[in-house]
Amino acid sequence: MSRVIVIGAGMVGLSTAWHLQERGFDVEVFDREGVAAGSSWGNAGWLAPAKTIPLSDPSLWRYGPTALLDPDAALSMPIRFDPKLWMFLARFMAQATQRAWDDTMANLTPIDKVALEAFDELELGGVDAVTHQGPFVIGFEEESQSAGFLREIEGAIRHGQEAPMERLADPQELAPMLSDKVKVAYRLEGQRFIEPGPYMEALAQAVEKRGGHIRTDADVAHVARADGPGRPAVILASGERIEADKIVIATGAWMSRLAREFGVRTLVQAGRGYSFTVATQEPAEHSVYLPYHRMACTPYQGRFRIAGTMEFRRPDEPLYPRRIEAIVNKARDIMQGVDLDDRQDEWVGSRPVTPDGMPLVGQTNAENIYVAGGHGMWGVVLGPATGRYLAQLMDTGEVHPAIAPFDPLR
Repeated sequence: MSRVIVIGAGMVGLSTAWHLQERGFDVEVFDREGVAAGSSWGNAGWLAPAKTIPLSDPSLWRYGPTALLDPDAALSMPIRFDPKLWMFLARFMAQATQRAWDDTMANLTPIDKVALEAFDELELGGVDAVTHQGPFVIGFEEESQSAGFLREIEGAIRHGQEAPMERLADPQELAPMLSDKVKVAYRLEGQRFIEPGPYMEALAQAVEKRGGHIRTDADVAHVARADGPGRPAVILASGERIEADKIVIATGAWMSRLAREFGVRTLVQAGRGYSFTVATQEPAEHSVYLPYHRMACTPYQGRFRIAGTMEFRRPDEPLYPRRIEAIVNKARDIMQGVDLDDRQDEWVGSRPVTPDGMPLVGQTNAENIYVAGGHGMWGVVLGPATGRYLAQLMDTGEVHPAIAPFDPLR
């Protein structure tokens, strides 16, 4: 039985491990901290293919420069000398055209369309977790704020997705935590959400029940190519060397550190998101999206998770309380019946963003060393489908059309 080491115990890494087991591989997962310790735990848990779209779009040319001067803006970055960050931003902004958006959307659509089915496959295969059906509630303070969101939905539909949507007569009907300031709302069907923490734990348990081992103290310092007749290996910070027949690097925003020497030259920048949970006077039942304020909210273990911010910093930098405060300041204006002063689960996670908005999935220039990551904000929703198709590639050598555009050597 071939042995595979998967580096990274997030949604992408664990999904890949599960699918490799489906194909008969012996799998061990290494992570330096634990299951979902990166960007998988504290995100909004959205399984929303209709919103799994390119991050860079023409509106950035209007919003971006203004946001950098606004301490409460959802887009944030430090003003400091950081050549790598400025190079990433230059390439990211170069994609902020309608033509580039359409090209990237065309490449994302095939995997978007199978994303929910891939979650069904995990659950039918024994993962003891559930996905929750929509609808999503999309709210705006006034009609003019909805133009960008409606344009994005139209773009997803134009590229072949289904996104059933209708206007709500009463925004508070499905989302009582929205204040009277929210005067325009839509219900978006066909999407789902998960509670990320419990779901990830269930996926990890499923991998272990089928004989996999998850090692959560494994700080991988280096990945070594196969030497002559030998096998590739991971080298831990402790100096320990562990060989395997195949290795998958699924380390999210930290991918470049291990993968660059194997020809993966695309920049992977941490786009950090923040979240916290609050109690609500009335139970939260549906996901809520406030596009104008870039806030994504989801029911989470009896509370309401509020997430937001795209902060371009280094992935290991500490949580900056000012970013939490920025989300709170906006929430106070447009929410009611939520206790924003009793926040729990305050979190920051580093999402792996590529300049062209496409993941990095496939074989590197080293035999039997693969990568899976760079999904930006969409690692949770696309993780299971990514794992399915990468396992197929590793088993058969066949590149499925859904991941062909994500060639990590592009």
